[in-house]
Amino acid sequence: MSLKLYNTMGRKLEEFKPLHEGFCGFYGCGPTVYNYAHIGNLRAYVFLDVLDRVLCFLGYKKKHVMNITDIGHLSGDADDGEDKMVKQAIERKQSVLEIADFYTKAFFNDIERLNIKKPDVVCKATDHVQEMIDLIKQIEANGHTYMAGGNLYFDVTTFDDYGKLANLKLDELKAGAGERDVVVVDENKRNPYDFVLWFTKSKFENQALVWDSPWGRGYPGWHIECSAMSMKYLGRHFDIHTGGIDHIPIHHTNEIAQSEGAFSSEERNAGPWVNYWLHNEFLVIQKEKNDDSSDDTAKMSKSSGNFLTLQTLIDKGYDPLDYRYFLLGAHYRSQAKFSWDSMDSAKNSRKALVQRAAKVFASYDGKSVDESSLSEKAKDYLAKFTTAIENDLATPQALSYVQVAIKDSELQASEIVTIVRKMDEVLGLKIEDCAKEFNKKESAQVDTHEGDPEAEEITALVLERTQAKKDKDFAKADQIRNDLQARGVIIIDTPNGPIWKRN
Repeated sequence: MSLKLYNTMGRKLEEFKPLHEGFCGFYGCGPTVYNYAHIGNLRAYVFLDVLDRVLCFLGYKKKHVMNITDIGHLSGDADDGEDKMVKQAIERKQSVLEIADFYTKAFFNDIERLNIKKPDVVCKATDHVQEMIDLIKQIEANGHTYMAGGNLYFDVTTFDDYGKLANLKLDELKAGAGERDVVVVDENKRNPYDFVLWFTKSKFENQALVWDSPWGRGYPGWHIECSAMSMKYLGRHFDIHTGGIDHIPIHHTNEIAQSEGAFSSEERNAGPWVNYWLHNEFLVIQKEKNDDSSDDTAKMSKSSGNFLTLQTLIDKGYDPLDYRYFLLGAHYRSQAKFSWDSMDSAKNSRKALVQRAAKVFASYDGKSVDESSLSEKAKDYLAKFTTAIENDLATPQALSYVQVAIKDSELQASEIVTIVRKMDEVLGLKIEDCAKEFNKKESAQVDTHEGDPEAEEITALVLERTQAKKDKDFAKADQIRNDLQARGVIIIDTPNGPIWKRN
């Protein structure tokens, strides 16, 4: 089997065929750094991390690019609402760039705690304004723009395939424009779905960040930054673009229009801007039972104040990896329903996985096993795991294979270690590190035996049991262990040898 991904463009599962054999270039929409990321935001980055890890697992070389929106972002995708960056700067009496720097660091702190690999390229919008201006010039030269009210707009009627990602038809959009709440009144627009490429007439006095441009001193529209930066680092055509499902109808639809609107005739003939569009579903909060409502879930959002941060979970006693485990248990294209009960379940399941792994690593002799020399059963686990992740990154099934394999008594400890390490390259749960930390803590709790008259005798029996195991006299080893258990003494086998403590 080969990697298959669900392409939003076309709404179907497709075999992944990269533009360049063995290499994948992909772009993921990054954060707007005006506030802490909530756990719903972070779902998108765990999904991106799984995609990154799967590509590496399957042997692809890759270039993962992610933007940081530090110019500002209006509260609506359709050029409406207030500037979130400016609002935070005013409230906190700091500059916009100070706000952006603070929340960028907070974001990457969350990323690290969730064991998410940092993208190969992280690019800030403020560092790439010239690239945005250059791209807008190309769009303008191709006849897709008009100036109105001091702002430069993209005319969607000049782009034949506008709305193809979201299955929108422009004629229907014109007829029913007033029916969609994303459409706002802007008297400068020729069409309600036109969007701003460059603002010179800001809605706000003393706009914090402005640049000189051919259209006047101002700042770029939100959509243009992703097009400009992805093209700079991945080229005019690349393999994968990702984001949340909320980006489909406006942000990603506009990205496609402006990016392909900048193409030369030769570039248009070469194919689409992006070949595969992947979108993750929302994280929703399980609400309290309410007879007045048939909907028992709510979308997490900053604007409603209905959001939890990763630190909130930590303060309640959860490890960040508990949340990662919870997310892996839901397919990225399915809604993940968050509740404290579901977090408890994830926490307990991960704890059980770590404890099973701890037993395996405690008995592991440290000798590595090549994958080619694994038993057929061990190879079968890896094959099934690989099939799962190749099937549109099916992490729930992939996770189930590591859970079963780690407690399979028919496998040697060295085999389990080998396949767990391999599987965790994708899952990113730090299973081996957590297992060793668990064993370390267990060892720290063992009696020191100081002032214990029986200690010398018990230690001698433990050493005698160790020698019996080396001599393959397992009956004798078991008898010593049972005798000591009857005296309330537990033997713990660790990578550094056996230790004992009183029960």
